[in-house]
Amino acid sequence: MSEKFIKHKHILQYEDAQLKNVKLGITTREAGFSPFPHDAFNMARYIDDVQQNITKHQQALAKVIQIPREQWVFPIQTHENKVVEITADDKGTNIDILTDRLHGIDAMFTYESDILLTMCYADCVPIYFFSEKHHFIALAHAGWRGTVGQIVNEVIAKIDFDLGDLNIVIGPATSPTYEINDDIKSKFESLPIESDRYVFTRDQDRHGIDLKIANALLLEYAGVPSENIYITDYATSEDLSLFFSYRVEKGNTGRMLAYIGQ
Repeated sequence: MSEKFIKHKHILQYEDAQLKNVKLGITTREAGFSPFPHDAFNMARYIDDVQQNITKHQQALAKVIQIPREQWVFPIQTHENKVVEITADDKGTNIDILTDRLHGIDAMFTYESDILLTMCYADCVPIYFFSEKHHFIALAHAGWRGTVGQIVNEVIAKIDFDLGDLNIVIGPATSPTYEINDDIKSKFESLPIESDRYVFTRDQDRHGIDLKIANALLLEYAGVPSENIYITDYATSEDLSLFFSYRVEKGNTGRMLAYIGQ
């Protein structure tokens, strides 16, 4: 399968012939103003960075993707599995300044136009949902907690059309070098999918896990055809020239912004 995330200035953009009105992608860490360690394109207002840096990066991204910041929506993520529907009333939320709105939200969906759903990442899995036929888009943030909480299936539960019309894109996230212990492994073993397809035991109390595959399997279990699911080869923990990685950089790093709009 050829890679469909194509590199442009500031972003990796998903490109496919089936896309007509939907735009989706993720920012890179290159060519910015933030000190992570230098010239980094940080998109998160909630970390220790000069706020004007994030505004400059937002403005640069808006120019590249040609969607004004006034149409963007950003929730306050908390590694849970709560999903919310976004409407025109939400446009601009948490873009210029962080507020209490959309707190504790790790997935969003909308059937409306002229809205850009956005969330920050630095190893967790960005999962994009779209159906141009039904004018539907969604974005989910799945770390290990969100994956165990089956956040993708929480999004699926909000869909009222045939899942054969739904397309999924699983974006850049940590590679299977990501390790979990026995306790977390047992949580994954409680899911309704085969854990040995994405958990790899390395040593006592040490297991590698492929969160991208885990979420793809959960989506298939929910009824999404496997041929409708695309998984990128890009891994945040493997290319620090392109991505921020919270684990590799021990938390002292910026965040990429995943986005999807129509």
